[in-house]
Amino acid sequence: MTIKVGDNLEQFNTTLFYALPEVDGVCQMGKKIQSNDLFKGKKVILFAIPGAFTPTCSAQHVPSYINLAKEIKAKGVDDVYCITTNDPFVLSIFETHSKANGTVKFISDGNSEFTKKLGLDFDGSVFGLGAGRTQRYAMIVDKGIVTAIDIEKPGQYEVSSAEAILKKL
Repeated sequence: MTIKVGDNLEQFNTTLFYALPEVDGVCQMGKKIQSNDLFKGKKVILFAIPGAFTPTCSAQHVPSYINLAKEIKAKGVDDVYCITTNDPFVLSIFETHSKANGTVKFISDGNSEFTKKLGLDFDGSVFGLGAGRTQRYAMIVDKGIVTAIDIEKPGQYEVSSAEAILKKL
């Protein structure tokens, strides 16, 4: 089953990790959270990248949300989350490298549990990423309910950008 508009994300509750910024060049473990806590009582954007430091993710996808975070939040969005199947240590340095400065919160689904429950995992072995990666997507979630979702075709970056999501708000 793949997640769709109208689905309640509370049924997919799993343990995730907030990425914490590096300290003195050392990556941090991350803060353990439950996925339901991301959505409870809030309107959020959840966008996914197949891997930190990959070209499209680093040069286009993540920067689009950092650059448009103020406009997105002005439309009533409480938080913007970037989720990936990288471990929290990789996301620690990726957060610092991205210069998000809190505009985007990075979430690690290192075991791919949340991603698999949503039906949005893929085998990225052909790209050297391994199995259990998250597809590239973006969704609007209002108090746990998916109100919009756009999933990219493999290797594409067209429908999940901040510009595309902003038009749906």
